[in-house]
Amino acid sequence: MGGSFSLSSPPRKKTENMSKRYLVTSALPYANGALHLGHLAGAYLPADIYVRYLRLMGKDVVWVCGSDEHGAAITIRAKKEGVTPQAIIDKYHELNKQTFKQLGISFDYYHRTSAKLHHETAQDFFLKLYEKGGEFEEREQEQYYDPEFDQFLADRYIVGTCPKCGHEEAFGDQCENCGSDLSPTELINPRSTLSGNTPELRKTTHWYFKLDQHEEWLRKWISEGVVDGEQHHDPKDWKKHVVGQCLSWLDGGLQPRAITRDLNWGIPVPLDKAAGKVLYVWFDAPIGYISSTKQWAKENGKDWEAYWKSEDSQLIHFIGKDNIVFHCIVFPAMLKAYGDYNLPINVPANQFLNFEGEKFSKSRGWGLEQHQYLEEFKDFPNKEDALRYALTRNMPENRDADFKWDEFIDFHDKELADNLGNLVNRVIVLSNKYFGGQVPEAQASEVAEALAPARAITSRIIEDLEGFSFRTAASTLMELSAWGNAYLQEAAPWALYKENPEDPKIKDIMYVGLQLVTLLSVLTAPFIPFTTPKLRRLVGLPELQDGELQEWLHKLEKGEALLPAGHQIGKPELLFAKIRDRKDDSRLQIVNRQKEKLQQIEQKEATAEREPLKPTIEFDDFTKLDLRTGTIKTAEKMPKANKLLKLTVDMGNETRTVVSGIAKHFKPEELPGQAVVLVANLAPRKLRGVASQGMILMAEDQEGKLQFVAPPNDFGNGFTVR
Repeated sequence: MGGSFSLSSPPRKKTENMSKRYLVTSALPYANGALHLGHLAGAYLPADIYVRYLRLMGKDVVWVCGSDEHGAAITIRAKKEGVTPQAIIDKYHELNKQTFKQLGISFDYYHRTSAKLHHETAQDFFLKLYEKGGEFEEREQEQYYDPEFDQFLADRYIVGTCPKCGHEEAFGDQCENCGSDLSPTELINPRSTLSGNTPELRKTTHWYFKLDQHEEWLRKWISEGVVDGEQHHDPKDWKKHVVGQCLSWLDGGLQPRAITRDLNWGIPVPLDKAAGKVLYVWFDAPIGYISSTKQWAKENGKDWEAYWKSEDSQLIHFIGKDNIVFHCIVFPAMLKAYGDYNLPINVPANQFLNFEGEKFSKSRGWGLEQHQYLEEFKDFPNKEDALRYALTRNMPENRDADFKWDEFIDFHDKELADNLGNLVNRVIVLSNKYFGGQVPEAQASEVAEALAPARAITSRIIEDLEGFSFRTAASTLMELSAWGNAYLQEAAPWALYKENPEDPKIKDIMYVGLQLVTLLSVLTAPFIPFTTPKLRRLVGLPELQDGELQEWLHKLEKGEALLPAGHQIGKPELLFAKIRDRKDDSRLQIVNRQKEKLQQIEQKEATAEREPLKPTIEFDDFTKLDLRTGTIKTAEKMPKANKLLKLTVDMGNETRTVVSGIAKHFKPEELPGQAVVLVANLAPRKLRGVASQGMILMAEDQEGKLQFVAPPNDFGNGFTVR
């Protein structure tokens, strides 16, 4: 017989009760530039892993995304490059769409917000809320206007002299020379970037979404998972930093948000009295998930509403932490205001990925964009899976993470090559040598006992995948492979074969090894899908099909084998060529060139001019400063002050309010939990009517960008900095 055993314990209850259908979304990338590896690790790779898992479980899942193609940033980029906005969005839509595809990001549909169907969907959404009444309010306000071009000007369409440093080309929202945050009316001698003339202030009307009136139900939904008196989800299943950001925003009090702006690029507001106005990009972009689903359904003969409105469908948003508020507060409020739409059952937002210890910076050249990786690693075998695996193993799921090339090498060589590749190679080589590539007969009782650890590990992998813990799931996958290597090493079939080629234990051992490699040929698919077809060939199985993991789990529960006795496997094939290889350093050279680029940037910056030192002070002057560690608890924008944030800082034995001019550098929702160093004995100073009780230390680089000078986030509060 071929052995009767189970590789996996019965799926846990959560698996058995999985929803009938799933609608998964990933944040729409802005089509004004290429995406870097941090974007990939944030919202797209984790969603791909999850969706591939759902498909393997035979679930009805649709994953939509698309390009966000409206807003002032598009028109500014177009003007800078001397082309039309359409040319910009066409260029980057296609670039990002193709690089996603090349990296195995398997969207069911990748739409674009410039499409006619999206314009219609967004306008219909606006009109439904407008006609419903009570969701919008009209406000009259003053804004700079260019008479020659007959249009109102966004902040970046206004330049003038900075009142802080005298730089004559400061923008209406920020001075690029000194880094100061500005408003258009603060500029000296302002002029329009369109005509070069002095703009004039004119009154204009805009529509605001009354987000504040949704605050009560949103708080209950976020904190308790309850909406309309019914349990919607368990808040404990949501990441702590997601819930924390949302509650911080709610604690600060929600305010109406403008949903229209004066711009000639975007979706026209569908009202006769709104000529020249478009929907604000934050309003139209999330509706892109709906229009993308509509387009997919239209092309595949499906009902899009079944995925968005039916009770047995679950909505899940994959995003980065900078989008949490929009997907957990703003968009849900829009959906509920409209009526009939499902709210997200989870928003497993990732934190940020840094690059070799620093933030990605296009202007500095620090980092690597997706298309650059594909081009510069074109001669690197398994380049797609090498990157996917390294990013997954270091995914910023609950805290910021750091991509390092040395770790990229270690993840590839020590885990993919030495662990997984070694196990597969040994099993396939020995099975071909001992049994001519046929699965041997085995004793059921021996096999079942031997595979008990594998059953437990497999169940953990499934649990991690369902819980959005992809980093842990990948590590656990390698644990399963490592168990297989340890099993082979301890059983040592080569020693038994040398002593007695007919020893029945050899059949049991190789049978276990082949079942394990076969299991890995499906469990690896969500993580390294380009390698999975090779594994399938090695165990003599056809291309992986949707539902196959679920089918195998049921089969194994009944004690049936994945590979029956007599099944013919394939011939040995190298899965992963190591990067650090004494005989061939070509792959190492590819990685080293990336390191050299960063070294050149650092050398250039080391010789760059720095701001001159201030006059010398005495030691006694320094000792007057009382510097203390703290942690930001809440952050909110200051009314009518676009460069100020109001922060509450935990000082250990007290909480202080600090007003800080960092609003152009950080979003309020990003800051709760951020460690800081505070000048604690600075005399309080009123800013816009709020007493600021200290000053937070920041470092400013040559581009005027700010970074916190702070201890590690878990250092503690109220301690002295000496």
